[in-house]
Amino acid sequence: RRNLLTIILAVASIAAMAVLSPARAATAEDLDKDSRQALQSLYKAQPAAETLSRTAKAVLVFPNIVKAGLVFGGGYGEGELLKGSKVIDYYNSVTGSWGLQIGAQSYGYAMFLMTDEAVRYVEDTKGWEIGVGPTVVVVDEGVAKNLSTSSLQDDAYAFIFSQQGLMAGVSIEGTKISRIRR
Repeated sequence: RRNLLTIILAVASIAAMAVLSPARAATAEDLDKDSRQALQSLYKAQPAAETLSRTAKAVLVFPNIVKAGLVFGGGYGEGELLKGSKVIDYYNSVTGSWGLQIGAQSYGYAMFLMTDEAVRYVEDTKGWEIGVGPTVVVVDEGVAKNLSTSSLQDDAYAFIFSQQGLMAGVSIEGTKISRIRR
């Protein structure tokens, strides 16, 4: 039993180090392709997301976030800001956490920016920490059932998708989103 725990701790530590120092950044073409595929998959799985896309001023999409942790954890992924079908800029999503955690997971998320002010905030800040600035609602099945274009009152709505791995739960609270060059 002790050997199993040692192996699990070693694997989680290696995964956390890999997340915190990504070896190779995606090209702009890779991000474009992956983002568009991720959105199409999201729209098929969550029709509420496609409904939001019709009235959103812009969409931030991160097709693949990798997160790992062993007491201290981190997550990293790259994505893009889209206005309609046009790529405006590229961004990264960085998360740090600590507490009772062990394992690794991957997921993606798309954030639908519903107001011009929210879009300007993303474009003008040197880094947006979710939880500070525009109000973000994470859409789960319960929220999705009650969403309609007449009930939209928040600045942004986020959908988490393609969750895989051995960590429980995903939160984007405290995530920092920053512009990157591609």
